[in-house]
Amino acid sequence: NKMDTANWSQDRFQEIVKETSTFIKKVGYNPKTVPFVPISGFHGDNMLEPSKNCPWYKGWEKETKEGKVTGDTLLKAIDSIETPKRPVDKPLRLPLQDVYKIGGIGTVPVGRIETGVLKPGMVVTFAPANVTTEVKSVEMHHEQLQEGQPGDNVGFNVKNVSVKDIRRGNVAGDSKNDPPLGCASFEAQVIVLNHPGQVGAGYAPVLDCHTAH
Repeated sequence: NKMDTANWSQDRFQEIVKETSTFIKKVGYNPKTVPFVPISGFHGDNMLEPSKNCPWYKGWEKETKEGKVTGDTLLKAIDSIETPKRPVDKPLRLPLQDVYKIGGIGTVPVGRIETGVLKPGMVVTFAPANVTTEVKSVEMHHEQLQEGQPGDNVGFNVKNVSVKDIRRGNVAGDSKNDPPLGCASFEAQVIVLNHPGQVGAGYAPVLDCHTAH
């Protein structure tokens, strides 16, 4: 974006593409599957229609399972995105975004389902709180759901659980299908971007793990 502030410099665009490709490769993505489009959001260049301000730009190209896909605008790049398969067959994992106490209803945890499905009547376990309870109802946008799937931001009413028993950062899972467990340690790939100081022994970073902070 904001290619107009760089006077539509091809060198600057290629520099950004190179830097971004290196970064997304480190986090597990193939740069060849990502289209790069020089745009100006303020002026609308290459957003909906091809711009005349960058004659050097011949369009984007990306690789898919079906082969190569090409285009020229940001809109076409967005339209070319393949709908991801929702991992409904995996065990339920739902990191809690928040927990509410609603009068006349009770305790209602809310969060986004990452994997698996959430249904009324299911017995769920919250980790690492080690709390197990039954789901009374599942709701999204004030509508009752028969089943919540990955990608759904849901609220669900649980039996006999206080707002003091569970909290943001806990993970809900199916108690009968590989429920989540707390851990004492874990391994992670960490990427440091533009850190102002030095990272060494004794350094205490702020850690965000899904919704836990």
